[in-house]
Amino acid sequence: MRVRTNRGREDLRAIWMDGAVVTVIDQRELPRKFKTVDIKTCAEMAEAISDMTVRGAPTIGAAAAYGMALAWKAGEDLDKAAKAIKATRPTAHDLFYAVDLMLSKRGDDLVKAAGAYADEIVSKCKAIGEHGAPLIKGGHRILTHCNAGALATVDFGTALAPMRLAHRAGRKFFVYVDETRPRLQGAKLTAWELLNEGIDHAIIADNAAGHYMSRGEVDLAIVGADRIASNGDFANKIGTYEKAVLAKENGVPFYVAAPVSTFDFTLTSGSGIVIEDRSQDEVLLVNGRRVSPEHSKALNPAFDVTPARYVTGFITEKGMFKPGEFSSLRKVG
Repeated sequence: MRVRTNRGREDLRAIWMDGAVVTVIDQRELPRKFKTVDIKTCAEMAEAISDMTVRGAPTIGAAAAYGMALAWKAGEDLDKAAKAIKATRPTAHDLFYAVDLMLSKRGDDLVKAAGAYADEIVSKCKAIGEHGAPLIKGGHRILTHCNAGALATVDFGTALAPMRLAHRAGRKFFVYVDETRPRLQGAKLTAWELLNEGIDHAIIADNAAGHYMSRGEVDLAIVGADRIASNGDFANKIGTYEKAVLAKENGVPFYVAAPVSTFDFTLTSGSGIVIEDRSQDEVLLVNGRRVSPEHSKALNPAFDVTPARYVTGFITEKGMFKPGEFSSLRKVG
């Protein structure tokens, strides 16, 4: 991704490994401060995933693979390492996929295997961009939710990949960026990526999307996904479901961009997706200051499940698919 740092304009990934150290962009600090963190142990990687230093399903998968590589390099028990990493975030399928892949390669050099896995994610995301970019026409107004950009996917992005490639091809369009409460990944991260890329955008309150759809001011919506069931139901950041329902009501095409590794074909529907509940402080506090009555409590599901009937199409590295076409996707995946 294109990033402006104090060293100038650079092309960086969200996560990479050099020698015995994994370096990640600390997503908790953005956009106020650009900071990288060096991770040297599997335990540190598990903590980085849990506290959302790194986040986004494909980036979490890469982090999990690198965590297994750190455990392998240190001579740790890989089964214990796998258990620790899998316990960090229950919803994102890429995490489990990556850990199991590393376990299947335990006789190999896991540092090389993890690097190859991260490279493959980047290649897949670029392909998602190539398949999705034709959907974006000059003058389009696009809605996205949460952050499904390079920060979430090592590089390029899923939902943002078609936008990057369309922009680099010279097309001009506009992006509505949902703020994405309570952690504000849209306002903080997606806006930061689009600003660095030079893509025209504006941050909107989460509950403003329906207003713009009803006025005919949204041409399409593109979001990412953390887990997709075999029938096309999918989990994504909380608030995605209501955006999909509003898009259907207002005739706005609604696309989901994700690599095949995000598909969980062991699940027949979204009812089997485990939804992560996070600390109520993320809702009750803003910038460390409580904004709610002292004795009020909060509920904080991190994701919701959107039924397949609201999805126009799934943009993958293998091309565009509708829920009824997943049997062929499973064969090519």
